[in-house]
Amino acid sequence: MRALYREHAGPLFGFVLHLVAGDRQRAEDVVQETLVRAWRNLHRLDPQAGSLRPWLVTVARRIVIDDHRSALARPREVGDVPLELLPAEDELDRALRMMTVSDALGDLSPAHREVLVETYFKGRTAAEAATELGIPAGTVRSRVFYALRALRLALEERGVTS
Repeated sequence: MRALYREHAGPLFGFVLHLVAGDRQRAEDVVQETLVRAWRNLHRLDPQAGSLRPWLVTVARRIVIDDHRSALARPREVGDVPLELLPAEDELDRALRMMTVSDALGDLSPAHREVLVETYFKGRTAAEAATELGIPAGTVRSRVFYALRALRLALEERGVTS
């Protein structure tokens, strides 16, 4: 095995380095894996058949190809650092916002509150809200306009801007 390493590791490393675009660590790993496979398959190799280098080169090339294919088959791995840099919304802030909006909605008239609930919170169109509330669609649109104005003022009184 030492003789195999001395004779073939250097040229094999140069060949593999070209295949892995100059990544020395990756090239060393591939050469090591190639020589381990040679060690495991010594009983199959015929030392009288001439040089083992063609076999080693073929094994190394297949290792590089297999690694490349497996990298394409799975998502790219990333470390934790980028995730730590992403701002995460604090649940406490969200809860406080919801409490403030809920409190401000309490200041609105029942008619304004119900059109906002139907259109913004339940996601209904003006026509759907009109059917649900039993009022004309134009009235729903008008009430939404004035309800939003009143809600904006109520939120500003509580220190909420934009």
